[in-house]
Amino acid sequence: MQASPRWHQTTWFAAAALSLLTASVYWPVASFGFLNWDDPWYVVDNPLVKSWAPPNLYAIATEPCSKNFAPLTIFTLLVEHTLFGGWAGGYHLVNALLHAACAVLVLRLVRQATGSDWTGWFTAILFAVHPIQVETVAWVSSLKSLLAALFMLVSLKHWLKPERSARDEGWGLAWLVVALLCKASAVVTPALVLSYDVIVSRQRFSEALSRQVLPGLFCLMALFLNMHAQNQIWGGTRDHYDWGLARILAVDSLIVWRYLGMLALPTDLSVMYDVRGDGLWPAALIAGLAWLAVAGAAWRARRVAPLATWGVVAWGLLLFPVLNIFPITTLMNDRYLYLPCVLAFAGVGAGVQWIAGRIAWRTPGPAQTRRTLAARIAVGAVVAVLLIGLTAGYSTAAQSYVPVWRNSRSLWRHALERAPDMPVVQIQWALTLHSEGRVFEACATLEQARTSGRIDDGDRRRIQRLLEEWRGTPRSEELASAAASH
Repeated sequence: MQASPRWHQTTWFAAAALSLLTASVYWPVASFGFLNWDDPWYVVDNPLVKSWAPPNLYAIATEPCSKNFAPLTIFTLLVEHTLFGGWAGGYHLVNALLHAACAVLVLRLVRQATGSDWTGWFTAILFAVHPIQVETVAWVSSLKSLLAALFMLVSLKHWLKPERSARDEGWGLAWLVVALLCKASAVVTPALVLSYDVIVSRQRFSEALSRQVLPGLFCLMALFLNMHAQNQIWGGTRDHYDWGLARILAVDSLIVWRYLGMLALPTDLSVMYDVRGDGLWPAALIAGLAWLAVAGAAWRARRVAPLATWGVVAWGLLLFPVLNIFPITTLMNDRYLYLPCVLAFAGVGAGVQWIAGRIAWRTPGPAQTRRTLAARIAVGAVVAVLLIGLTAGYSTAAQSYVPVWRNSRSLWRHALERAPDMPVVQIQWALTLHSEGRVFEACATLEQARTSGRIDDGDRRRIQRLLEEWRGTPRSEELASAAASH
């Protein structure tokens, strides 16, 4: 029995089950189009993905694209363009397949770390169907996040072992390098491994740190290349660039609690969130104190529950690159939770298992056999209903949200309803109107955005450039004349 794993523990069963769950949510994406949000830079207008000529391949390997040095991502898009051309559905299907593969790896990694089939399946199922993942899966440009997550999970599968061999070390490093070539977010991997070695495996800090010197050097190289690529690129929001570190940390303390709330109750998801930096100090103080309490509790539990302590640390490490300590162009996005949600789901799954075990899974005495058996059956039924209910609820919510990402119109109309005052949303809506030939309405939208007190100099110059370009077209002049006559 030990030599032949049970059927529900096999990789093929996990792949089939999690792929079916993924397909139940994301089957409509085969009919979706490209969006006017990064997709033109990565695919539609990107000459790098349209030719296998040697100079083009050299450029893929050496040049940044859309704020990222991600040569393996661009090479993958080159392969996809060769296969699918301008059919956006093919790119979407690849994203869905990658998401299913990540779910299988999540199952195997969590099961390896916890030794629990239940926690592994609970985590992987919610990871596959939760609506917070829709942005990453249903957006072609998030290929980079999916690829980086896939190879990070493979790397961690080798590295997060209480006792790992030199072979594991080598494969972990190799897959980390591959992940870094997809997206720089993989730079947190050595810190994840270091903290695991110290907290869970009980290694001396100096010994654990020495193992991460070489991986850390590769991560520093990736950071340097991507920090250089971040300059002079339009997109996102930038009003927070002038905030001081104290305000950024205050906003972060609220955002991270909001992330947990979104995982529990994923309502009002959007491509953009209007995060304000004013009037937040009382709430931020409470949120910050609450996080200090969580950190204190995790530290006190490090000896009796080291994996739980590491989970809290890993949650912070995975979110650290997107907390704007080092400025990026958006403060809050669903895609930032793609891997951090694994820790939240695993924590809930392990907690449910612990509670169930405390109630019903104790060794019974002879006189308690029937009573204990009935309790076990009841608890098992409750646990099954919980998992089925969460799966059904989250997958239904995801199915409702997926159509928002069908095209630029549906995406930005939805965003405009939730964040009507954000200049970036107004600009993207104007670009959508212009692409539909509604030039006069597009110009009116830009004029409205220009009067907003929230635009910065970059947005103002961009709006001016677009207005000059659009008002110079024959169609815009015709519409302007028609409007004047009325």
